[in-house]
Amino acid sequence: MHGSPHIVSDVMTRTVVALGRGATFKEIVKTMQQWRVSAMPVVEGGTRVVGIVSEADLLPKEEFRSGNPDRRTELLRLADVMKAGAVTAEELMTAPAVTVAQDATLAQAARLMALKKVKRLPVVDAAGVLRGIVSRADLLSVFLRDDEEIAAEVRDEVVAGLFPAPSEPIHVEVREGVVRLTGRIADTTLVPVAARLVRAVEGVVDVDCALAGPRRRPDLDPDLPDTDTAVPPSQVGGTG
Repeated sequence: MHGSPHIVSDVMTRTVVALGRGATFKEIVKTMQQWRVSAMPVVEGGTRVVGIVSEADLLPKEEFRSGNPDRRTELLRLADVMKAGAVTAEELMTAPAVTVAQDATLAQAARLMALKKVKRLPVVDAAGVLRGIVSRADLLSVFLRDDEEIAAEVRDEVVAGLFPAPSEPIHVEVREGVVRLTGRIADTTLVPVAARLVRAVEGVVDVDCALAGPRRRPDLDPDLPDTDTAVPPSQVGGTG
């Protein structure tokens, strides 16, 4: 669909601050403050991502600074205790890094973030070379699309494709990302399909699919029920 940022490379940040394995603790802190980032990928050979260092990896240094943890804490938080004594990116980093392919869809990136409980993902190509970084904010940026831009895509890509010759015009209205479809179609079994395709358009917050069937013709279809009402939302798959 034209206009939609479908894949990670469409929304990722291409200028990425990365660290080498030998970067020291203070260098990492200074770089984070300088670039105002909370995590950075660690690369090998200047390009291949091998890990990631975040503020969470640095905090144990301060947490355990005043003394050695008790035995129970050591057992429960061994990784954090070890990081408290780390001094280089290689010792501090979480490895292997959770990365995402530059051609992954935004939905795939969002699911990966949720599954791995991370706020950002280094973006790599097929060879594992760092190409960018994508954050939660980047994935949400699609919801900033203009309502008219969304409406135009729905008309051109969904309505025109599913209903090329409607007996009556199908109207598309978008307000704050919520798409409302109204009009009459010959085959109401396509209503759930239309709702699903509209919901797949980037930037769509919700869909109100109020498409109705053809008008009743008492003289030709005396036994047909009145189809003036739209298909109930329960038959469209809900609004979530």
